[in-house]
Amino acid sequence: MQYVNEWRAVAAATGRADRGAAEDGVRLAYRTAGLAEPESIIWVDSPRAAVEAVEKLSGAGRSVREEVRTRPWAEERRRMYDALGPAGWSALWSATGAQLWETTAALAERIRTGVVAELTRRPEDESGIRLVLLDAVLGQHDAAWLAAFDGRGDRLTGLAEVARNAGWWWPYEHAVVISERPAVLHRDEAGRLDRGDGPALAYPDGFALYAWRGMPVPVEFLDGLASLTPERIRTEENAELRRVMLEFYGYDRYLAESAAEPVHKDETGILWRIAMEGDEDVVMVEVVNSTPEPDGTHRTYWLRVPPRTRTAEEGVAWTFGLEGDVYAPLRQT
Repeated sequence: MQYVNEWRAVAAATGRADRGAAEDGVRLAYRTAGLAEPESIIWVDSPRAAVEAVEKLSGAGRSVREEVRTRPWAEERRRMYDALGPAGWSALWSATGAQLWETTAALAERIRTGVVAELTRRPEDESGIRLVLLDAVLGQHDAAWLAAFDGRGDRLTGLAEVARNAGWWWPYEHAVVISERPAVLHRDEAGRLDRGDGPALAYPDGFALYAWRGMPVPVEFLDGLASLTPERIRTEENAELRRVMLEFYGYDRYLAESAAEPVHKDETGILWRIAMEGDEDVVMVEVVNSTPEPDGTHRTYWLRVPPRTRTAEEGVAWTFGLEGDVYAPLRQT
């Protein structure tokens, strides 16, 4: 768990890179791979800027990502697999890298998508940009697999040092391009990019990604969230953006200000349904917590339930993983 927590912090690190430590890590990675150290190391402020810098390189030689990153990782994995056996390797990965894989891989893919979107001026440009991105070593966002090997040998020490101190980097025979880490990173409890009042991810040069609970949104969309009205929500044609609006605005507030009518009431709560043109209905159960707050009041909760729900009892039962007719006797005992 120690390694997992350390590498989780690396993956989420923001702020200026330790350039000296990162460059030392690059040189060590080259020497470990049996390569001559790069003649030049070029720093840029974001992966977007790195792709632009790589496209302008002259005399850098071929990519050596295979030697520096892919081959050492594969050989170390084989060594650990042979030493631990299938069950042992699976247990090791489950306890280390698997804890970080989903969120870091998703973040890396979002960055790639953002770079492609910003740099593609013509349709024919896209494939070239994607090819450059394939040459990248992901630095801090390689945290998942680096966590699995930490403390189990020194062959990946150079790669680990770059990851601890910088962002993505591009290794070529004679030159390396290294990106700074993000300056800003906001995520929700599930690890998804999430911010309602600015970029969820931003680099020093202004390259940024905007998202609400993991969903990519345009910056101008976020600018309009503060002035939302029920009418504006209803008239949004994009169903995914409409859902973001509802979450930001609050289902309870939307229901109150829309003069919505409940569709069912019983002793468990109140069932509300919001018809969404071009999308499935939003169905909520309003329930009151039986345990009073410190001031004696009882808090109201709004539970999102499946569109097929027809009664409040059925909706509350669903939140417990039960059918309505099973939930009722349990509730009454």
